[in-house]
Amino acid sequence: MLPRAGKNLRSSRRKSPPEWGNGLSTGPDRVREGPPAVKLGFLTACLPGLPLEEIVAWAGDSGYQGLEVASWPRVSGRDWEASHLEVAGFTASEAERTRALFERHGLEISAVAYYENNLHADLEQRAAIHDHLRRCIDAAELLGCGLVGTFIGRDVTASVRDNLRLAESVLPPLVEYASAHGVRLVVENCPMEGWHPDGYPANLAYSPELWDWIGSLGFFLNYDPSHLVWLGIDPVEALRSNAEMILHVQAKDAEVDERARNRYGVFGRMVERPTPWDTGWWRYRIPGLGSVDWSGVVDALYESGFDGFVSVEHEDPIWSGTSVKVKQGLTIAHRTLSPLLV
Repeated sequence: MLPRAGKNLRSSRRKSPPEWGNGLSTGPDRVREGPPAVKLGFLTACLPGLPLEEIVAWAGDSGYQGLEVASWPRVSGRDWEASHLEVAGFTASEAERTRALFERHGLEISAVAYYENNLHADLEQRAAIHDHLRRCIDAAELLGCGLVGTFIGRDVTASVRDNLRLAESVLPPLVEYASAHGVRLVVENCPMEGWHPDGYPANLAYSPELWDWIGSLGFFLNYDPSHLVWLGIDPVEALRSNAEMILHVQAKDAEVDERARNRYGVFGRMVERPTPWDTGWWRYRIPGLGSVDWSGVVDALYESGFDGFVSVEHEDPIWSGTSVKVKQGLTIAHRTLSPLLV
């Protein structure tokens, strides 16, 4: 049985030394005998123009073991979104065909992915986001996948204090809906600074302090070390201290330009900022091409008993632009991470 919203999950999560397994990608809790089996996948949002069938076939041929399937609505959005599952009206027969597709290529579905602002200032948009998140939960249940990835978000017109109270009011029903369908909501710890007009954090899940708070609401963590690098937080220490919250991992790296940071400061460039996401002093990279200590991260995952997927989230501008370059980037990520996984 999944913990109820509002309960302090610190008392109900896996403790150390762990029981092997924590019921990650296939629904109900289970216990594995022997060492944890960490698997490698990737988030399909980096290949928005390719059909899911082609992505699954390529992933299987390239040595990946699973996919975090992008499930945004099929409307124009920001970069790094895709609609590889049409979750609105998703049926049992569609779920059966999707499962069969993955099985043919020896893959699993690690999570259904829909990372949006669940505290959006526009009430109509917020309601639409919540409705689509529920459809993602429905699809995950039909697929036998126990995880849906999302954000907390932020109403950027209000203070952090007011946002905390807002979240405590409007988000528990989403957690309860997921729990009733055998699904856990895992929150990526991306600051989403581009959502805020001044580049401040707009996803209230970016720090270990906030992880305690979202845990009290019934959420779990989709841990991504890249964000911690540029925030000045030690990714390995943060992982070790919060391992019981982590049900899914996103593998992304970050490259820091210290000279540029000396000019712009941690909040990034202000006078000339070509896009809300361009701070001018750091950028996301493929695992192995930035500053993340992947040996330390993976070692801490094994030590904690993590039993699930490390999912490459490809947002590297160097290895982007065409599906060929994106696949090359995913190949580099596989070469970096696969030797660390047993």
